[in-house]
Amino acid sequence: MEDNLMENNLTTNNATAAATTVAGDFSASKYNTLPGQERYVAPLDDTPLQEVDSVDESAPATSMWADAWRSLRRNPLFIVSAVLIIAIIFVALFPSVLTKHNPNYCVLEHSLEPASAAHPFGFDMQGCDIYARVVYGTRTSLSVGLLATALVVLVGSLIGALAGFFGGWIDAILSRITDIFLALPMLLGAIVVLQMFRTSKSIWKIVFVMVLFGWVGVARIARSAVMESKNLEFNTASTALGSTPMRNLFQHIIPNSLAPIIVVGTTSLGSYIVLEATLSFLGIGLPTTTVSWGVDISTARNVLTTNPEVLFYPSIALAITVLAFIMMGDAVKDALDPKSRKA
Repeated sequence: MEDNLMENNLTTNNATAAATTVAGDFSASKYNTLPGQERYVAPLDDTPLQEVDSVDESAPATSMWADAWRSLRRNPLFIVSAVLIIAIIFVALFPSVLTKHNPNYCVLEHSLEPASAAHPFGFDMQGCDIYARVVYGTRTSLSVGLLATALVVLVGSLIGALAGFFGGWIDAILSRITDIFLALPMLLGAIVVLQMFRTSKSIWKIVFVMVLFGWVGVARIARSAVMESKNLEFNTASTALGSTPMRNLFQHIIPNSLAPIIVVGTTSLGSYIVLEATLSFLGIGLPTTTVSWGVDISTARNVLTTNPEVLFYPSIALAITVLAFIMMGDAVKDALDPKSRKA
């Protein structure tokens, strides 16, 4: 029995010694595995682990509109277009600051006279000051474009939102009506309608024609955006809290579907200004007594070969205005596009 006890003590001592040796080897960052081989254990402080950034929960949350505005401010295209548009709006609101001449005061004795210090653009065939007509024509062309764009966006958004939100037979009927109008070219449809009322011309008839054939594009975009937004979590949560469908539509879904509608509205404004000028050039737009770029371009074609400057100045004003709104539309599109916006 004493021999067994001595043997057990010897075994225990050997195990303790082995454990002590291994622990010592670990503390030395190595331990023996096989004769002639060593395995090293890297110290914990030397392991190549990257630090994880902490999340600042107190930082304010950013919205899509805040991110879009931050992106716009860094976009040179937006800066240039914004400066041009602000200048155009200033000219439209305060034309008397830029010229003291009456655009409708025409003297045939000054017909086609060249430019001078008092009249930097010269005179047209009727003896009207071209510079004054270009300045005052900004108001008319811009008013037509803004009115048409606002009404097109309003009508198209409402029809598209109703079709996308309710679906079913409402969506089927409104979609078929949209397809019918979409198959009609806007310029051709405008010519046909305005020819029916050619005896009486006004700005409101031009705007009506633009709205009649222009709402379909906005309606299709609004329908797609609403169909996507109505299936998101915020709409489900609002419904669970007792909100009515119409309240969800106007309070939650439509505001969250405005981004693509704003983009198409911005880019379309320049198109409506061009359409007004085109219809006036064809003689079925605004009355000839109206101060408008389109009317001036239409009257200038008679002296195009002898006095091209009469056509040049209103055409340049029209081109700059349209280009400014196109650039603004592109900048807004890039800012509101989730794929191009950076967090």
